[in-house]
Amino acid sequence: MAIQVNIVSAEGEIYAGKAKMVFAPAKMGEIGIAPRHAPLLTDLKPGSIRVEGEDGEDRFFYVTGGILEVQPYLVTVLADSALHADQLDEDAALAARERAREALEGRHGEIDIEQAQAELVEAEARYRAAQKLKGTR
Repeated sequence: MAIQVNIVSAEGEIYAGKAKMVFAPAKMGEIGIAPRHAPLLTDLKPGSIRVEGEDGEDRFFYVTGGILEVQPYLVTVLADSALHADQLDEDAALAARERAREALEGRHGEIDIEQAQAELVEAEARYRAAQKLKGTR
């Protein structure tokens, strides 16, 4: 038994395929989705999505946020932006994290605290996702 998974962003379709399980970073916590899951609609936070394929192979994707819709045999991710995990650049994520921390510390003049915090959360999630992928290779 499998569940159809569609991951799309403004750039277009990122992934479409069948899966045994899907793991996603919902706003209220990580969620695991199997076939015949109860219908659900929730916001996503920045982080990685893991799709456990029918072939047993895991596929990783990084999203900056978005919406997750679950139906009994369909998972749809409408991402703000999304990347295949192998497209993540660990060095760039680390640099973005440092820039966001510096902004929060006020090293670059007047700042928007809420924006700087959001940038730090996104940069941390991107860096953790890059680290996780590095550990799975």
